[in-house]
Amino acid sequence: MNEAVAAPFACRAKDYKSDLKPVWCPGCGDFGVLNAITKALSGLKLPPEQVALISGIGCSSRIPAYTRVYGFHGVHGRALPVATGLAVARPDLTVLAAGGDGDGLSIGGNHFLHACRRNTDLTYLFMDNAVYGMTKGQPSPTTELGWEGSRLAPEGQLQEPLRPLDLALAAGASFIARCFSGDPNGLAEMIAKGIEHPGFAFIQILSPCPTYRPEQMQYKRQVHTGFETTDKPREAGLQLLDDDGFTTGLLLRRPVPLLAEAPGESVDLDSIQQKFRVTP
Repeated sequence: MNEAVAAPFACRAKDYKSDLKPVWCPGCGDFGVLNAITKALSGLKLPPEQVALISGIGCSSRIPAYTRVYGFHGVHGRALPVATGLAVARPDLTVLAAGGDGDGLSIGGNHFLHACRRNTDLTYLFMDNAVYGMTKGQPSPTTELGWEGSRLAPEGQLQEPLRPLDLALAAGASFIARCFSGDPNGLAEMIAKGIEHPGFAFIQILSPCPTYRPEQMQYKRQVHTGFETTDKPREAGLQLLDDDGFTTGLLLRRPVPLLAEAPGESVDLDSIQQKFRVTP
């Protein structure tokens, strides 16, 4: 009896999407990010079973459910430690982490800094709309000073915003970029570059929130190219001094040893378990 042979995966962008319909608001920038992810995976011809997408909590963190790759929807702010552990334990996988500005720079801020300096081989898609969209519109760590668009902050945003690219640079990231969700083709190209980069690739994605930040729908008139890619942190820092927050492109790409390549004794699971066995 002849056994049925499964057809090879076609590696078309639409084939990386699941059958679940996204529940994002109409006009949300995260639709463009989802499209860009599937375009990037298609362009690299990566089989779904060789890709893992890890997320935390928030509107953007729903994204693993809308793909056909392995997914892990974790707890608030913890996408990066899970992704880091997976990338170290399974270097054969392509590991992506996804989250928003609240998930990544509020409760997850400490994890972000250490992910940059550890330089594990993974790509972090940081979807930034400068608002807590899933919890009714509070200011987030990247909300600009003086914003008064939230009833939950009646006195307005009274704190200076964090600057994600500056933080990534200061923490030692080896790949730093900014893109716009309204340019899914350009974003797909950048995601592919991030995946191919041997190390921690940080991509800030300006992803408008039409519900709580309707003014962000003007991003398409504000974003502009301008970063000149460098491998020197000092030159990258000088560019950021003049950055208006809407400059897009690859800012920094430099060779840094991977965490998995750090000097040390190689161990396996059996040897670790042996150390904890108690001899009667």
